[in-house]
Amino acid sequence: MDLPGPIHDFLLVFLGSGLILGGLGVVLLTNPIYSAFSLGLVFVCISLFYIPSNSHFVAAAQLLIYVGAINVLIIFAVMFMNGSEYYKDFNLWTVGDGVTSVVCTSIFASLITTILDTSWLRDYLDYKIKPNNRARFDK
Repeated sequence: MDLPGPIHDFLLVFLGSGLILGGLGVVLLTNPIYSAFSLGLVFVCISLFYIPSNSHFVAAAQLLIYVGAINVLIIFAVMFMNGSEYYKDFNLWTVGDGVTSVVCTSIFASLITTILDTSWLRDYLDYKIKPNNRARFDK
């Protein structure tokens, strides 16, 4: 699909945001039904990532298989389970959650600093921001 640059960038940012928010919803929501619906959002965003790369069949297959079958199966399995057992001895925050949050935050920070230090990011930003440097990349 040949989209103009700003629309393509907006689409990728929108789908990436949906992917990140859906993934956070899967992990952070305590109700398993809401987590399953967030997982459905993740599956939809992943399948929509294939459309700009002209992989329409892969997008449709992923949508039908993961959202239409796997996620519905997960939701039915969760609904058949006894919902009251999820809230017995419910602690909002434990020490393990704090340690996990610190470890995940440090890994995320190290990934961001690594990405910001790479040469390909600087080249990409030079290509997007400074039009006079495009001749260097177009060769």
